Amino acid sequence: MSKNIIITGASRGIGFALATQLSEDGHQVLALSRNLNSLQQKALNNVHCLSCDIAKEEDLKSVRTYVKEHWKQVDVIIHNAGRLINKPFSETTTADFLAVYQVNVFAVAELTRLLVPFLNTGSHVVSVSSMGGIQGSMKFPGLAAYSSSKGAVITLTELLAEEYKEQGIAFNTLALGAVQTEMLAEAFPGFKAPTTAEEMASYIANFAVTGHQFYNGKVLQVSSSTP
Repeated sequence: MSKNIIITGASRGIGFALATQLSEDGHQVLALSRNLNSLQQKALNNVHCLSCDIAKEEDLKSVRTYVKEHWKQVDVIIHNAGRLINKPFSETTTADFLAVYQVNVFAVAELTRLLVPFLNTGSHVVSVSSMGGIQGSMKFPGLAAYSSSKGAVITLTELLAEEYKEQGIAFNTLALGAVQTEMLAEAFPGFKAPTTAEEMASYIANFAVTGHQFYNGKVLQVSSSTP
């Protein structure tokens, strides 16, 4: 059964692979990204590309407008977009933390809030977090802003699951281990992750479509390695 699915950060990495796989599975996809060149060049069926900087409230409102005018309802939201700054804590600034939290936490909250009126019983909101956000997991120097933001989105998701459980809307988080993406390569040049973006996207796509039947308010650790 075809679903209406929104994906943030869809221009590259896991988001691009998600848009590709979900469209091939016959779902209607609204792909959000600041840069849409890669998606537009691929010309995927069932995919509408919307230029959107999720750090800007006005851009997020344009997503709500599209849904209101074209879809009327949303079945799945995949909060995939992420921002990573790798910098020694002593060199970070409040602006660094705000920039990371704006994408990894605040935009997740705001886009969800704007789209709640279009979510129905059986809808599923999936936030992509990181193993770095799991309490007690191995932590890495330089990721104070990133990993703490990923911990915040885990708790936010748990709270939203509780708040909307009577409406039958499921909220879950996937805490990913290292995945070979452009963002990882930029932050950690030379590091080779054990999982490709396409492999992880395949897992996330299936979970986004079916996971609400089995989970709500949960964080699933999706990692075959320590980092």
